[in-house]
Amino acid sequence: MRLEQFLAGRLAKSGKGTRQVSRPAVVIAEAGVALGLAVMIVTISVSLGFKHEIRSKVVGFNSHIHVSSFDSSLSYETTAIVVNDTLIDALTQLSGVNHVQRYATKPAIFRTDDEFLGFVLKGVGEEYDLSFFRTYLQEGTVDSVATGRDALLISRSMADKLGYRVGDRVDCYFIGSSLRARRFTVCGIYETGFGDFDKLFAVSNLSVVQRLNEWENDEVTGLEVSLNDYNQLTACAWEVGSYLDTYGKEHHEGYYVQTIEEQNPNLFAWLDVLDMNVWIILLLMLLVAGFTVISGLLILILERTQFIGILKALGSPNISIRKTFLHLSLYIIGRGMLWGNIIGLALCAVQKYTGIVALDPKNYYLDRVPIEFNWGYLVLLNVGMLVLSVAMLIIPSQIISRIYPSKSIRFE
Repeated sequence: MRLEQFLAGRLAKSGKGTRQVSRPAVVIAEAGVALGLAVMIVTISVSLGFKHEIRSKVVGFNSHIHVSSFDSSLSYETTAIVVNDTLIDALTQLSGVNHVQRYATKPAIFRTDDEFLGFVLKGVGEEYDLSFFRTYLQEGTVDSVATGRDALLISRSMADKLGYRVGDRVDCYFIGSSLRARRFTVCGIYETGFGDFDKLFAVSNLSVVQRLNEWENDEVTGLEVSLNDYNQLTACAWEVGSYLDTYGKEHHEGYYVQTIEEQNPNLFAWLDVLDMNVWIILLLMLLVAGFTVISGLLILILERTQFIGILKALGSPNISIRKTFLHLSLYIIGRGMLWGNIIGLALCAVQKYTGIVALDPKNYYLDRVPIEFNWGYLVLLNVGMLVLSVAMLIIPSQIISRIYPSKSIRFE
């Protein structure tokens, strides 16, 4: 064991059980580190949870990449694009693409004896991945939507407002060249908590919407392209767009490609602002922890001025004494970080598995504060805090060089 580490260990133990001025300062320093790290762990876990949950809901409704006609980009009264199995197979073979599915939309109105409600009927085919709606299904089933001609999946907000239940026969009206009506059977009720979409979409069979739009079997509103890795969104969108540009010129079709972030700019801008808030909180907590440790170190140095003077009188250089007190500070920081990890992870675990802190879905799109553990980020956070905290102590520790043996040995 090196001399600096040995002395630091003895100094750390010497304060226990004694009435030294430095004990409250050490406790405050440890508490500052623990509080700062706990807040940073909770902040990062909540931020990652928000981004993951909201992004997964938006992707669940629209997939990562959306392909439609140029004329359909601003309205749900859409212009058809021609999509055949050859095109779907070709897109599926592109790098990073996981799944390609067709859909068609048609604006419609629910009508009861005393209520009207506008919505968008979304028709899905047999290849459509309904796992997202299955996850948030509250009543009934979603399986009959892709195959049943009159099956209709509605949201909880629609059902509550209109008084619909699973099994009810409901009338829908469609406005086109003439007013058309069609009767559906409610097969299921879903609720994602994402109010903007829950109030808007009801899901039925693709062939039904195609007939309502007077389209052929190979005509749809668009394609939804899901990816293997969200981080490859921009690159995959570029590849899909390049392929469709060439394909469209050969087949005299125009395709409009948008990413999920381009379709929902306000939502993703809000998530970017959330990232900025996280960085601000991390910086503030790091400063709080750093200043408390600096204060504790200065008090330790002042209280042990005689000890420093004796070491200098015995020939110990300034650098060696500074290392001793930096090792002592590292011991304090380490204990604070241990408690910070315990407290932060415990709070996150309680929220993750109990959902004790609730949210208003109308404002936050979620019914409770989400938590996501990312061990890579947590390890990086711990390492970064340890390194930066010790680095912040290097300059304050220079006060040791201003302590002279002739004066400090008589210091009281």
